[in-house]
Parts: sequence; structure tokens; C-alpha cells
Amino acid sequence: MNAIGKTPLAEAASPAPPDLAITVRDRRFDREDKPHWWLNDDPIATAWYNSLSATFPRGEAFFVESVKAFREGVPPLLAEEIRRFIAQEVNHSREHIGFNRAAVDAGYDFTAIDAFVADWIAMTKRRPAIVNLSATTALEHFTAMMAHEFLTHPEYLAGADPESAEMWRWHAIEEIEHKGVAYDTYLHATRDWSRWRRWKVKALVMLKVTQNFVCNRIRDALALLAQDGLTGWRVKARLFAYLLWKPGVLRRIFPAWLAYFLPGFHPWNHDDRTLIAIVPD
Repeated sequence: MNAIGKTPLAEAASPAPPDLAITVRDRRFDREDKPHWWLNDDPIATAWYNSLSATFPRGEAFFVESVKAFREGVPPLLAEEIRRFIAQEVNHSREHIGFNRAAVDAGYDFTAIDAFVADWIAMTKRRPAIVNLSATTALEHFTAMMAHEFLTHPEYLAGADPESAEMWRWHAIEEIEHKGVAYDTYLHATRDWSRWRRWKVKALVMLKVTQNFVCNRIRDALALLAQDGLTGWRVKARLFAYLLWKPGVLRRIFPAWLAYFLPGFHPWNHDDRTLIAIVPD
């Protein structure tokens, strides 16, 4: 465990808690003998989580690069936030690489998913850097929303392979801790913009990110289910029921997603640090 001491991490204009600490927990998880359907022997739940994890190594590298592009000249407190954010994300990428290798060893093929993400990352290099940062703020909001759900409702990971469940909870806690970093970087990068322009860009990007995130992850989950020979409308119905009804992660995060568009939004308008105590450092 690599704990970084508590220091105020937000500038006066940010509603981040003044005693917020971003702690880099250098956790390593055992991957040996992971079951094929590691989440409660449920192919639907396993496919959904696997579809998320398959994107994380390249995706989190994209988050890091998008934030690093704007760290020059940021205030000292935000610079420290960015440093800790990067350290956490690097560890997340490493552990999800291990998780993904175990899924491949268990019989899944992530080649097509990884190739799609790689192509998407290559395409982002042609976009303005501020668009990539805005996309990162949107995707970081998604990870924070889902992290809150996973930690608030233990049923999401009930019956999971213990090491896998522990990894997802560890990841969720650190996503909550650094949920304001990309957003504060975006606010600093656009400090000379009008409020309307800043809101318009982040809102339009969030709408596009949402479309891509939901559609692509559902597509990937269905592709992984097809590798198990599970296809057809009944399988699709089971996946949609899992996402929208029980446990219903996409339904449950909708109010927090909608809040992103409100004037005065900031990730730390909702202080959910009580959830961080669930997993020890």
C-alpha cells in the first residue's frame, strides 16, 4: 500500500471536501483458477463486467493522457491531484490487464474489443485536446456513478469470485476518490471560456459519450455471450433486464447522469466518501 498523506486537494472554487485524501493503494490480486463465469456463475453478469474490463487498460491510459495534456500551469493543489490520479489509474490498468488475461485463460477472446478500442484511441489523436479532456470528464463521471452503485449495493458482486470482487471494490473506491480531478482540470483549461460555451461543450460530449458507452458495452457483452453459444432475443432480453431492472445499474445511475447537465454541477456536490471505508487501504 502506497498511501499519500492527507492534504486539501481542491481550490477554493471547487466544492471538493477540504480534507479529501487521494490514496494510492498498490493492490495486486490473484488471478489463478478464475471461473469462466466468475460472477455468481451468471453468464450475463460476467459478460457485462468483462465487457467493461476489456476497455479499461487502453481507456484509462487515454484518461491519463487527456488530463496530462492540460496540467502545465495548473495551481499546485490541482497539480497534486493530477499526480495522484495518474498513479491510481496506472495501477487500475495493470490489474485489469491481469483480470483480462485471466478471462482469456478461462476461454474468452477479447481481440475484437481491444482492436475497436485501439482504433477509437487512434481516432482521438485527430481531435482537439480539449474535446478529449471533455470526453474524459464524461467517462470519469460514468465510472464514479457505477462505483457508487457497486459499493452502495453489495448485490452487484454477490456470489462473485472473491479476488475478482475485491478488485472491483478497490477500483470503485479509488474512482470515487479522484472523481473530481478530470472535471477540475477541464474547469481550469476552459477558465477563459464563457459559462455557456463550457456547458455546451461538456453537454454535447456527454451525450455522444453516453451513446457510445452504452451501445458499445452492450454490443461487447452480447459478443462475449455469443462466444458461450448464448444468442437470440431471450439472451438480449436477459441482458437488458440485468441493466435496467435487476440489479439495474443503468436505471439506477440515471439521476446522477442527469445531474451532469445542471448548472453548477460538480462531481463533489455529492460527497459519498463514506463508501471509501468499505475496503481497507
